Amino acid sequence: TKRDVCADLPPKIEQVLYCEIVDEQRHLYETLLAAGRQMLAAARETSWERCSAEILTLLLRLRQACCHPELLPPDLLPPDAGPLPSAKLELAREVILEAIDSGHRLLLFSQFTGILKLFPEWLTANGIAYEYLDGSTEDRQARVDRFNQDAAIPIFLLSLKAGGTGLNLTGADTVIHYDQWWNPMVEDQATDRTHRIGQTRTVTALKLVARHTIEERILQLQESKRELFNRVLLGAPGSLSGLTPDDVAFLLEPLR
Repeated sequence: TKRDVCADLPPKIEQVLYCEIVDEQRHLYETLLAAGRQMLAAARETSWERCSAEILTLLLRLRQACCHPELLPPDLLPPDAGPLPSAKLELAREVILEAIDSGHRLLLFSQFTGILKLFPEWLTANGIAYEYLDGSTEDRQARVDRFNQDAAIPIFLLSLKAGGTGLNLTGADTVIHYDQWWNPMVEDQATDRTHRIGQTRTVTALKLVARHTIEERILQLQESKRELFNRVLLGAPGSLSGLTPDDVAFLLEPLR
């Protein structure tokens, strides 16, 4: 039974690691947040459903700003902006180096392929071998097999959608969730790529969260409305099914 299987598995430790977005990244985030509050006020006055696509896009932009400003459309960035900082990218790099130095092997999940593609050049420059898998990857099983069989490859970069289910990656013992998905069950399934039969080591799942942002609010909503998130945003694209105006207001509230 499933209970028997769980009893046979090693422990799973879940931990949240926080970073502080500052300077240009914080200013960009706050600008988007102000626009979001205006949009929410307008939606309350008119039609919630009619504004749902715009509100969903705004929530996406806020989450992208937390992950890395380079994910945002150019028209939302300051004119003539040079390379913009990402506190979360710096945190992820620190965690990766420390984990590898300690003998751990990692899975890094992001829902944004643009985030995954920020790592290969940096990993190569640091002499770190890696595997990569997103929705366009064709030789999926070959990459999975290489990672599981070759301990000299310490990290696997995976898109949450393409790599979060159906794969056996027990060669790793540490999971980094670079960003949060609305439904926490999706993250649990991704962690279970390595926390499964065949795993002999304790598995550590790390969530990277930008403090005082929508990401902290998503964590709180995940816990308070876990059952809701089993259904939310699984309907028609652009639908806010399950998220009420009060939920969106909660996501946009300041966290200071």
